[in-house]
Amino acid sequence: MNNAVLLGAVKEALQGGHSCTLNVRGYSMRPFLEDRRDSVVLSPVSNTLHEGDAVLAELTPDHYVLHRIIGIDAERITLMGDGNLRGTEQCRKQDICGIVTRYIHPRCSFRADSRMMHWAVPLWRKLLPIRRYLLILYRIARKIRLL
Repeated sequence: MNNAVLLGAVKEALQGGHSCTLNVRGYSMRPFLEDRRDSVVLSPVSNTLHEGDAVLAELTPDHYVLHRIIGIDAERITLMGDGNLRGTEQCRKQDICGIVTRYIHPRCSFRADSRMMHWAVPLWRKLLPIRRYLLILYRIARKIRLL
């Protein structure tokens, strides 16, 4: 199914008050989410968004990203993938379709507001200057099946 069609349907379901489980595609949220391995549960957006929240946003019509909020300025939201070394996206609050409330890995699942994510997300953000090297090590470990 075309990504724009699928994510458009997810957006409609979220606007209707439903939660959706979405299989992750792409590498921009490494190391927290892995392409075709992990899933997330998306829930409708409450009025409150925070830095560190992972969200599904529609940047332009039919162009969606699942990235993390790294800045909030009045109505403008700045997003960046955990696996990105630079480059951010901007959107408006009304462009946020849903918020990740649960991460699902093959061997476990946990809430987005868990204690582990509460310390891991800010730590990963502080490691941005050396993220390139950490992601190289992560990819090597994935290749030799350590992770």
